[in-house]
Amino acid sequence: MSARKIRSRFHTLVGQSVEKSQYRDICKMVPDTTDVKLRIHDDYIVQITCAFRCNGIWPRSASHWPRSNIPWPNPSIANEVKSEGFDLFSKETNAAQNQPNKQASSMEGDAWAMSLHHAENTLLQHGSRRKSFSILKCLRDTHLDFPQSPITNYILKTLLLFECEKHYNEYEWEERFIGDRVIGVLLQLVSCLQCRKCPHYFLPQLDLLKGEPAHLLDQSAKITWNLVRQLILNVRALESL
Repeated sequence: MSARKIRSRFHTLVGQSVEKSQYRDICKMVPDTTDVKLRIHDDYIVQITCAFRCNGIWPRSASHWPRSNIPWPNPSIANEVKSEGFDLFSKETNAAQNQPNKQASSMEGDAWAMSLHHAENTLLQHGSRRKSFSILKCLRDTHLDFPQSPITNYILKTLLLFECEKHYNEYEWEERFIGDRVIGVLLQLVSCLQCRKCPHYFLPQLDLLKGEPAHLLDQSAKITWNLVRQLILNVRALESL
């Protein structure tokens, strides 16, 4: 099954639907990309991805999880996570992106990618983990978001999952410890930025910072460390940041 052909067919079907829609004057397809992106009112861009749900299947590349030497998550939650499976979607390769005006070959434009979004969310649904993630996203938007920032919400989510392994007791995720957990994630972030590497939680061979310019990683590390200092020195900093 060709990922490129699936993406191309999906792109065509959405384009035809937009043209026939009563909203075609306010909803336009974004040109020069094989991804399906819609521009709404010239202000918002929405990306639609065609994905295949793979329930009850756990990827072989993540077979090491859960780690036997770490008591989190408990076996019942781990089984629930594995039963969630993953999503498989077509993704444009770098080779195709670098040749926008040329017809990419079948090999160059053909790639499938995995998303473990549902499994990750299952792990974060207990205690104050989800609330901690919401706070981290807010801090990113207000303090760590600058042009070409390498710090994404997904990286914060990944580091939060590693923080769950470090603090595996449920009482450590009560609301009174949220500040400590947030600081822990940000300290991990500083370390990853300085080391120029952030492994994916389930697929550690995948580096989420791969290809990011060194100067942006250094800049991000300094900004993140300044934020951590504020949180450490002022116990009520989260109320005002």
